[in-house]
Amino acid sequence: MKLLYDIGLKAYQAAIALAAPFNQKAKLMQTGREGQFERMAQQLQGKTAPVVWFHCASLGEFEQGRPVIESFKEEFPRYKVVLTFFSPSGYEVRKNYAGADHIFYLPLDSHLNANRFLDIVQPKLAVFVKYEFWHYYLQALQERAIPVLSISAIFRPDQVFFKPYGGFNRSMLQRFTHLYTQNEASWKLLQGIGITKASIAGDTRFDRVLQTAASVKTIPVVEAFAQGKEVFMVGSSWPADIEVLLPLIQKHRQGIQFIIAPHEIHESGISQLMQQLGKGAVRFSQVTEADAGRYNVLVVDNIGMLSSLYSYGTYAYIGGAFGKGLHNTLEAAVFGLPLFFGQKFDKFQEAKDLVALGCAFPINNADELLQAFERVHTTPGLHQGITDKEKTYVHEQAGATAKIMADVRQLLK
Repeated sequence: MKLLYDIGLKAYQAAIALAAPFNQKAKLMQTGREGQFERMAQQLQGKTAPVVWFHCASLGEFEQGRPVIESFKEEFPRYKVVLTFFSPSGYEVRKNYAGADHIFYLPLDSHLNANRFLDIVQPKLAVFVKYEFWHYYLQALQERAIPVLSISAIFRPDQVFFKPYGGFNRSMLQRFTHLYTQNEASWKLLQGIGITKASIAGDTRFDRVLQTAASVKTIPVVEAFAQGKEVFMVGSSWPADIEVLLPLIQKHRQGIQFIIAPHEIHESGISQLMQQLGKGAVRFSQVTEADAGRYNVLVVDNIGMLSSLYSYGTYAYIGGAFGKGLHNTLEAAVFGLPLFFGQKFDKFQEAKDLVALGCAFPINNADELLQAFERVHTTPGLHQGITDKEKTYVHEQAGATAKIMADVRQLLK
């Protein structure tokens, strides 16, 4: 299996190089890693402050790690925080994040890269968020006796770790000092393969969304657009989501204000969306507070506002579940919004919980979305009941950060 792992990494590296001239994401992954060891050395060598290393695959994992990063920084101010990302969708958005002292792409996993990285960074502690399992980095950390934690980890029975042929992958899990799982099912799976250095901490995103909800930003243009009416928020939408949403938007756009925040904001995609929406729709970048009230659909063509936008919502549709998988539901759930999304949500414990509570409604097509929405929209008391249950659920799930930090204190003594 190790040979297959090495071949897979080489093939991935070659694929990125081949795709870079034609694909923006591949280009960013390639150019972002060029000369990175020199940049790291320039920033870090000669520094005497101790270092903690946090690694996130992408933006979603960063949001899960963020409460721990910020709690760590507050409690251990003399430490420098090194933050790495695997994907451009994390690095390019958060490369200026003030909570970390140094931010880099993670060098691709290899024996040479892992040891060179650790020689430069010299962390006292490493923290990997959710799905990150890199053989050579974990091996090098263990060889150097550097504690490494996995936080907000979640596992499923169909993963290779739990297959008869998954010994190589299980060996990665054994190298962690401790794994903090999101739920009991994940913890039991680990126990079943002999991974005992694990405990149930919960999902740190609950802590993050509560922090965000307590400090939402006022957006004057959005307030002017809302006009005190009900607002249907669409977060992280893809073209497949828009096809499902269009009949609902056309039916209710005279009485309900719609805000659409696409997952990707490329000009071609935004232009196509504006054509689909027709008259009455406007881009956020092209509207003023004075004339926002003239429109009934607002298309958000920037990034970084979504968590605050949900605070203006009455209902929310979360995108992604007609494609690779559902995007973050908790940013909307913290405000008690009834949620609607497609069927690919089985990998997300919080989505399954919200469906079971009757706070979220998975749908297969436009007709089902209309039916589900009409029921919530017209049934007396249903909306308020959903809001109350949802807010209670989010608050009850909080506390993972505190559990993790209690152990971090012991490790750093």
